[in-house]
Amino acid sequence: MVRPSTNPPARVARLRKRLSERDFAVLTVLQRVRLASLRQLQSLLVVDGSPAARTRRAQLLLTRLTKLGLVTRFSRTIGGIRAGSSGFIYGLSGLGQAVLDTGGPRGGRRRRVWEAKPYFQDHMLAVSELYVQLVAQHRLGQGDLLAYDAEPAAWRHFTGPGGELVQVKPDAYVRIGTSTFERSSFIEVDLATEGLPTIQKKSQRYIDYWRSGMEQQWHGVFPKVVWLVQNEQRADKIKAVIKKLASDTHALFDVGLLAKAPQLLAGGSAA
Repeated sequence: MVRPSTNPPARVARLRKRLSERDFAVLTVLQRVRLASLRQLQSLLVVDGSPAARTRRAQLLLTRLTKLGLVTRFSRTIGGIRAGSSGFIYGLSGLGQAVLDTGGPRGGRRRRVWEAKPYFQDHMLAVSELYVQLVAQHRLGQGDLLAYDAEPAAWRHFTGPGGELVQVKPDAYVRIGTSTFERSSFIEVDLATEGLPTIQKKSQRYIDYWRSGMEQQWHGVFPKVVWLVQNEQRADKIKAVIKKLASDTHALFDVGLLAKAPQLLAGGSAA
């Protein structure tokens, strides 16, 4: 059952007038990545001053937006008790989405991200951390972040061999430019919560999409499919899965460590 809207246009319009440029920046980031910790939001948006001053300003900013009902603060924290408020997790509320005038992935109902289970939250936060790292790399002039689409904006669809609609659902699409080239990637963040048969199935779906030629027709190039993992042991297992795929498809894939993701996505080593 679709619930009636609880955000009258007049209320939404009044809230928009009360928001600063930085307020909108917070909402826009949460729209993009869905979930972020206070530390991640601070890294992205509060960049001036001492670490303590930056933390205080970020806390005040997120507290205000929470009280306005524009963001949802999760009861769960990350980093344990010592993390304090810097360990809080935030997501865009339904009212916040209305202020940004966003619907669901394809104009449907808005997604209630606070219903996500902890392991899914961990996954989304890992994807958000990748975005934080890529922005930091961009600021250092070590690779221009030309595009970053998280899910569902990064998803693609194509027609399968039987005429059915098939989707590939990367966690993110990234395009990075350097002085000599641009590199685009479909990102799969792996926290070892899925079995290797699932990894193989996902990889084969990317191959099917590559063979369809649709991405190449739309964008002129097929992005590298990059599996990002937490340790070398998991990397070796995924590399072994890829080796079992058709030999002419091996070059479609890279496997690297999450800790070294910015360098890899800018064309550096996968190790």
